[in-house]
Amino acid sequence: MKRIFLLPLAVIAFAACHNNPITGRKQLSLFSESSLQTMALTEYKSFLSQNQVVAENTSRDAEMVRRVGSRIAKAITDYYTAKGNQAVLKDLATYKWEFNLVSNKEVNAWCMPGGKVVVYTGLLPITQNEAALAIVLGHEITHAVAHHGNERMSQGALAQGLEVVGNIATSGNPKYNTLFNNVFAPGSQVAYLLPNSRNQEYEADHLGLNFAALAGYNPKEAIPFWQRMAAASAQSQKPPEFLATHPTDEKRIERLQGYMSEALSFYKPVIGPGRG
Repeated sequence: MKRIFLLPLAVIAFAACHNNPITGRKQLSLFSESSLQTMALTEYKSFLSQNQVVAENTSRDAEMVRRVGSRIAKAITDYYTAKGNQAVLKDLATYKWEFNLVSNKEVNAWCMPGGKVVVYTGLLPITQNEAALAIVLGHEITHAVAHHGNERMSQGALAQGLEVVGNIATSGNPKYNTLFNNVFAPGSQVAYLLPNSRNQEYEADHLGLNFAALAGYNPKEAIPFWQRMAAASAQSQKPPEFLATHPTDEKRIERLQGYMSEALSFYKPVIGPGRG
């Protein structure tokens, strides 16, 4: 019976794999982007209603978050427009970008499907400058545009043996609402197929570094930022939520140093607040 059950799951997984136009690798995708964006919007609105959003017109930090996020989002669109990559551009056209700073001591930031981005004030003492914030947002935005959440949710569905058929509408289905929250909800630490989750982290580091550089931020700022993050993590008994499922700081920094030459080839400083 077990073999009979596993065969349909294997067929579904094979049929649902496709080449990701951003990462270039095959990716499991059982859920439609539109259904995930719908659920993300609900979760995002709920989160904002329960947390103190820092008003942009009263805070330089909130304005900085919006500025950095907007520049990176624009840089991504400009990059794939220049490459003529219609698959990515069609996907990005569905994004309704929003960037918010919330008053919270946790060291965290995230981007949900559809471009809903939140930065916690607890992250800013570690970023310390706009370029380092760009490194973080480049990383988190890459997770969203590369559909890493969809991949993890799909892996989770298969791991749990859930019946998934193509572009299933997940909204309102308790099983999939729970699975969605395990992957996307702020503070979630559930990791399906951990080694693959770490591969996603390296992809987000790599591409996010390029996107930050394309937006005019110095990618070299990634190294001291992650050194500060490592120091903050070492001083805390509980690692920051931002580091859930992440590679070790040493391996991350080593990889980032390897990505640096490529990222610098995209870097063209632009005069403006926090650049360089």
